[in-house]
Amino acid sequence: MLDLQRLRALHAVSVHGTVGAAAAALGYTPSAVSQQIAKLERETRTVLLERRGRGVRLTEQAEQLASTAQELLAIVERAETDLEERRGMPAGRLTVAAFASAARGLMPSVLADLALRHPALDTRLTEIDPHLSVDLVARGAVDLAVAHDWDISPLPAPPGVEQAVIGDDLCDLLVPAGHPFAGRDSVRREDLGGQRWICQPPGRVCHDWLVRTLRAAGSEPDIVHQAEENPTLIALVAAGLGVALIPRLGRGPLPGGVVEVPLDPLPVRRLYALWRSGAARRPAIAETVRTLRSHWPKVTERP
Repeated sequence: MLDLQRLRALHAVSVHGTVGAAAAALGYTPSAVSQQIAKLERETRTVLLERRGRGVRLTEQAEQLASTAQELLAIVERAETDLEERRGMPAGRLTVAAFASAARGLMPSVLADLALRHPALDTRLTEIDPHLSVDLVARGAVDLAVAHDWDISPLPAPPGVEQAVIGDDLCDLLVPAGHPFAGRDSVRREDLGGQRWICQPPGRVCHDWLVRTLRAAGSEPDIVHQAEENPTLIALVAAGLGVALIPRLGRGPLPGGVVEVPLDPLPVRRLYALWRSGAARRPAIAETVRTLRSHWPKVTERP
């Protein structure tokens, strides 16, 4: 008989692409995941993982087994949902994926609140890019995701995934203290041409928004520095190396030498909670969404 936990480990590697990423998502060590899959290989008498450079890839047989594992995990999820719904209390494990600034600025207080009020609920957080997290929800790799989109870049929800708005996060232009924009009450998007920009790398939502917005206003952005994390971007602005567009969520107090200037109109990114339709009846899902919304006004006050 196939062991469900071993199938879960294989499914996680299929979804996340590496043993390490699968282990992080499951809350295990990489060696524990490797051991689970090695046992599954012995039980099935099938090679499931093949070495490819420094990583691994699933064999054709493993892909088929991972697809079956996804179906089995969906059945287990429905059974767990039925039991939890009958009890009427949030319980069991709930895996949540959130993008970086939400993981820093929103989730700590939400997770602490849930742990205090619902000790039977075991909520576990993974930080991940918002567009990747939506697919993880659809594939059953995580139970709930906190993701975002921008006003000109909507976030699509695939079939079988439901969503609820958490709130709107405003974004400001950050400039060095001696910058010509530093003394202005606001700056129009049409005035942003010719600036030296600091932003996230291509493929990130913030980067794509900046490029599309400036091109729509008639200028090509001069992106001189790129970094993943907002604190790094802000540090580069503080050093006088350029300007940046930074959301307020999780930003914290600005360091000396950095001035916040509102754009006109203010850019907005909207935060969503997303979950599978089959899990919508879980009290844990409903309570987590409610808690996210209740904490939102507290974390969006201007630093």
